[in-house]
Amino acid sequence: MVPSRGVVHGWGVTTLHIEHPITGYEQWRAAFDRATQLRTAGGVVAQRVSQPIDDDRYIVVQLDFDDAEGAETFLNLLRTQIWADPARAPGLDGTPRTIILQSAA
Repeated sequence: MVPSRGVVHGWGVTTLHIEHPITGYEQWRAAFDRATQLRTAGGVVAQRVSQPIDDDRYIVVQLDFDDAEGAETFLNLLRTQIWADPARAPGLDGTPRTIILQSAA
């Protein structure tokens, strides 16, 4: 039997899962879109942005990387350079909850 492949980038995808409250989607999305180059340079190979159907002030972001080291490095950048400075993270309301996930065999 052939193992299942990762949904986006093949076997071995590592996903940085981030969720947190936001003050408003438009403000948050504009900041997220301004960071496209940062994500690309940081090794993000795919991304998904979702919201709960019953809470427009909450966001879930999934960023895919080729390996766990890339996800860990990018998470550290977010914590120390982006989320630590309210001017660089407009729309963020509270502390993000994060987890790094790997594809299961």
